[in-house]
Amino acid sequence: MSCLTLERLGIVMEPQPGNANEVEGILNPAAVRGPDGKLYLFPRLVAKGNYSRIGIARVLFNHKGDPTGAERLGIAMEPEADYELRPNGGGGCEDPRITFIEPLRHYVMAYAAYSAKGPRIALAVSTDLFHWKRLGLAKFGPCEGIEFDGVDDKDASLFPVAIPNPSGRLDMALIHRPLFDGTRPRETACHIGPRTVDPDRESMWISYCAPDSRPALFTSHHRLATPVEPWERLKIGGGTPPVLTRHGWLIVYHGVSEMPGAAAGHHPLCYSAGVMVLSQEHPQIIRYRSVDPVLTPTLPQERDGTVANVVFPTGIDRRDDLGLPNRFDIYYGMADCRIGAARLDMPEVLPEGGCADSPHGKV
Repeated sequence: MSCLTLERLGIVMEPQPGNANEVEGILNPAAVRGPDGKLYLFPRLVAKGNYSRIGIARVLFNHKGDPTGAERLGIAMEPEADYELRPNGGGGCEDPRITFIEPLRHYVMAYAAYSAKGPRIALAVSTDLFHWKRLGLAKFGPCEGIEFDGVDDKDASLFPVAIPNPSGRLDMALIHRPLFDGTRPRETACHIGPRTVDPDRESMWISYCAPDSRPALFTSHHRLATPVEPWERLKIGGGTPPVLTRHGWLIVYHGVSEMPGAAAGHHPLCYSAGVMVLSQEHPQIIRYRSVDPVLTPTLPQERDGTVANVVFPTGIDRRDDLGLPNRFDIYYGMADCRIGAARLDMPEVLPEGGCADSPHGKV
């Protein structure tokens, strides 16, 4: 394992018995401090038929400051817009990430809106976390012949401040993972042995948008990272929103591989978590990236559930409230069924040997 590891703190939320909104799971929450200083989770609530809403809950802590549970406060977002609804009565507002955008003085939620066209990145804003205004789907310009708009897209999160785009202009920036045809884990799992990665279509990207752009139009793109290590050979994707540390922008992301020892013709998947640190001044540059995962599904609650063998990081809380700015609590989905918390303490010096991203290599 990497010198950077996560210490599990326990289960924070599980499906509530008798709650129809959670009958298929409660998972993949955003985590953000409110204007009152308290920590709020925005979990994906899955009802029958994979109908997903975004809830809101207040995290409860013990005397040591460790999260022990959460108080449900209602629904923050449920499918209403045409880009969130499917003709059969289904729909989805899924897997939110929330960032307080300092130049805008608003909280911005990036979430997956699931309609008949598939998953797309949608945005909403709030000043208090309880009242949300939809901004619609994010729009993307082309990049060197690659069309991003209209492509399935997920795992989006925003930087809290304007950062320099490839031309040096200060813009708002979004990390996301387009799902081009043939790049989903169950498609790439069919490749036996080492395979060549297509860096244009199997990558996490940073895309940029002028702060006053309405609707949000991302017209500048930079390939950030591709699958490199065996534990992420099938796919990588965004996890927690970027948080600034003394080493740069911290992201806890996810990688997908096949479970070892699978029977021939079967491709059960394993979702693990890794750490990535981006340069503060030039976030397109990766300063550190996990060679090994920092969290893998080993607990029964991570191995058994709606989808087996999944740890999926989505929420992050810097523990400034404890006077510990180098401590980060990570909130993650466990087997697409429940929510766990784990802790990362950033060392004074980044470990040596963080893997480089060789986009034209083989994994």
